[in-house]
Amino acid sequence: MAQLLRDRSNTWIFVAGCAAVTLGVLLHLPMFWMGRMDGFRLAGMTMDSEMIAGMGLIIAGIAAACYGMMPRNIAAQIHASRHISVAAPEDAPLSPAHFRLMAVLVVALMIDVMKPASLGFVMPGLTAEYGVPKSEGALVPFAALTGTVLGSILWGMAADIYGRKASILLSAIMFVGTSICGAMPSLGWNIAMCFLMGAAAGGMLPVTYALLAETMPSRHRGWALVLVGGLGASGGYFAASGFSAWLEPIYSWRILWLLNLPTGLLLLALGTMIPESAKYLLARGRRAEAQAVMQRFGTTSHTHGSEEEDVDFAPIHAAENTPIAGIWSKGIAGTSLALSLLALSWGFINFGVLLWLPADLVANGVPMATASGLIARSALIAVPTVFAVAVLYSRWSTKFSLVAVTLVTAAGLAGVIALKANAALSPVLLLALLIIGTNGMLAIILPYAAESFPLHIRGRATGWIAACTKAGGLAAQALSISAMVPPLGVAAGAVMVPALVAVVLTWRYCRETLGIDLRQIDRPLPTG
Repeated sequence: MAQLLRDRSNTWIFVAGCAAVTLGVLLHLPMFWMGRMDGFRLAGMTMDSEMIAGMGLIIAGIAAACYGMMPRNIAAQIHASRHISVAAPEDAPLSPAHFRLMAVLVVALMIDVMKPASLGFVMPGLTAEYGVPKSEGALVPFAALTGTVLGSILWGMAADIYGRKASILLSAIMFVGTSICGAMPSLGWNIAMCFLMGAAAGGMLPVTYALLAETMPSRHRGWALVLVGGLGASGGYFAASGFSAWLEPIYSWRILWLLNLPTGLLLLALGTMIPESAKYLLARGRRAEAQAVMQRFGTTSHTHGSEEEDVDFAPIHAAENTPIAGIWSKGIAGTSLALSLLALSWGFINFGVLLWLPADLVANGVPMATASGLIARSALIAVPTVFAVAVLYSRWSTKFSLVAVTLVTAAGLAGVIALKANAALSPVLLLALLIIGTNGMLAIILPYAAESFPLHIRGRATGWIAACTKAGGLAAQALSISAMVPPLGVAAGAVMVPALVAVVLTWRYCRETLGIDLRQIDRPLPTG
């Protein structure tokens, strides 16, 4: 009874924190609306008392939400979680619960991907309003991507300890709080808020894939992971470009950040449909609730690394419990290297080539609304191909599907080079090829990572690969800050090299995971 009362109290603390954050954001909107007579330009305006009070409410609300979701006996849970793994057996049937979870996570990933994808559409208006050169304006995406790198690592670790649902909900409330980036009157405040926004966005991907990997049966896991990831990625990019084409001409670039408020609240509402991690519940001793969750999804739990060790699991050594060391241990270091390089290449393409693309089009005389519409059409063409990628991944080969989409991405980069050399070529089809490839890479690389690493480090390993996707973007934005951005065609050609090297490494070191029981991954990968 005491445990139940404490959990209810924590729930109300979390709800109160969410309400405080939402109110804090609403207190920023009057200042945004004040700028409507001047094209919503707020640069140079002084923050009023309502905005300052709103910031205080946001800080207090996020702290309360974190407290409400935090387990009370952290040390005991860390110890217990190391000895618990949850996975679905091969023959578990799909249920309505599986499809509801997939639908919710698609929306969650769309919201998550939309935030960093919006950076490219924000930059032309942002630099124009603040009157800064592109090199100084690049501090905004650089701060956002730095936040995503940190968020991917920290949230991935937290998901292994505190549970998947808690991590997703905390990401959502941070989304809501950082929507005030759209009302900030100074570039410095935009940089700070975008860092926090990135930290929230970075945590969603590894948590989502780890949760899906634990709930989907082996024979359905591949297509489900790729379909959710692909629809989330392509849908998020389409949403960013679509909202830019629709709303930015009316409400300026700032509206793309303020959209964090409704989308973050939507994510919080959808969070009620996401089950709490059975691993989290078992670690807290809430076995009845854990059994109910596992019954809904057909999953089973295993205790290992202790006196009750299951023979299917290898013992967990102390060195492997450190945040990063476990993914570079013997037998999986080659996989880690190949996937890290793939992720870095993808990050440079997505947050470099594609991020520079709208500005490049505008610089060549294309209106921002037209450029956004062009990219939106290209993204729309890419959406149906997600289903084809899911079929290949689940029916043909997980490993070689990753190789194939990387090669398609390389072909898209070649298309960008051709487009810069000959402007008469059709930009929609060439850009669609690049977007298809990059969406396919993102749709596969994190699910494949979730399937390729041992159970006890899955969250942190997937978080590391997710962080690498953003680190590639950091390298691209470092070029922007130093005013050393190469011509778009040159950048496309340069990133093809590490992408193709990563293909070779994937071919050599990565394993085929099609249909295997995830518990088999604890066994050493055959060499030779």
